[in-house]
Amino acid sequence: MCPYACRVPVAALHQVRFPPPPPPSPPPHSQSKNIKSLPRPFLFPSASASLSARGQYISVLAGVNEYVFMVQARGIQLRENVRNIGSQVLEQVVRGAYSVNGTDYAYDFNVSESEAPPTTYLPEGFTYLPSQVCPERLLSMKGKLEVNMSEVSLEEVEKSLLEGEPNRTPGGFWKPKDCLPRWKVAILVPFRNRHEHLPILLRHLVPVLQRQRLQFAFYFVEQGGTEPFNRAMLFNVGFKEAMKDLDWDCLVFHDVDHLMENDRNYYGCADMPRHFAVKLDKYSYMLPYTEFFGGVSGMTVKQFKKINGFPNAFWGWGGEDDDLWNRVRYANYTVSRPHGEQGRYRSISRHHRGEVQFLGRYSLLRHSKERQKVDGLLNLNYSPLVSRRPLYTNITVRLSRELAPVGDY
Repeated sequence: MCPYACRVPVAALHQVRFPPPPPPSPPPHSQSKNIKSLPRPFLFPSASASLSARGQYISVLAGVNEYVFMVQARGIQLRENVRNIGSQVLEQVVRGAYSVNGTDYAYDFNVSESEAPPTTYLPEGFTYLPSQVCPERLLSMKGKLEVNMSEVSLEEVEKSLLEGEPNRTPGGFWKPKDCLPRWKVAILVPFRNRHEHLPILLRHLVPVLQRQRLQFAFYFVEQGGTEPFNRAMLFNVGFKEAMKDLDWDCLVFHDVDHLMENDRNYYGCADMPRHFAVKLDKYSYMLPYTEFFGGVSGMTVKQFKKINGFPNAFWGWGGEDDDLWNRVRYANYTVSRPHGEQGRYRSISRHHRGEVQFLGRYSLLRHSKERQKVDGLLNLNYSPLVSRRPLYTNITVRLSRELAPVGDY
């Protein structure tokens, strides 16, 4: 018996002739009437429309945008559940067609054959040599994780995670000893005034990356000064500093308050950029929109250089991940996402506290393609203060607009 979910190739299923399934029964008239009578979700005006602006920035009440989205998401979810009634009937009919002589053939209704990940989990008792490349899927991966968001001191986390590894290189550099790591991953985490979240993230994510047999290190990039928070520029700074330490080949851009719920969400890279945080609890585990690329994403060093990194011009929160999506598409890449429930995340509360929303993002997004060549890694200047902790490298930098001048475009 195969471990985890084995799949029967579609080609094998086509060798058996099945009678055509009967068409699904249409829903009753009364049911369709109820569908039409469902109320539409009320669309609130944006927070920016009801708050006074100063320049291009406004203060946003904590949680307003998230609350508005959740209200609308609940309405969308309700409508989708009703629409799926007919699909569920059809599914049962098709499942019956895939049962021959009492034998049920595997058929997955959640993904297409082209999207389905290969079943490469190793069987129990399988051993591999230290000279072999680590597999992407191991039985040591637990799948669904318990997410502990309680506050803990950094000293407690260091003591717990370094037990048995007292000689780990300062900066938290780690690699497996029983196989060759498939990827060397730099985890870049921008933050400001979030020191209490750092040990929570480390406590949760370090064991996951060790089970995934990745070579990795954490780079926490802290913004100093009084300018509005610039998440994108901090990622660029973190990338440049990380590449001074090691020839990393994979980058993960990680929000400090995002905790994965499934350790089979593999933090390696691929031929295309990856969006890891697809289903977030504060968005009712729904993708806010197709082009959403925020939270946790990743790509190879080669891909990141090709798109000229993140834009530096987004001061305040909002818009920089949409611009990154545009850059990825302009470079003829497509974004991949984890399968099924593997992309679920929980977020630590008090998101975006004390930050301001960037109102100039819409103008910049209209000119994403023109700015891509002149705003990013190539025009960035900075003076960092670097320190090493047992589990991570801390990079502190004071940002200003003069550090990333943008020429005409």
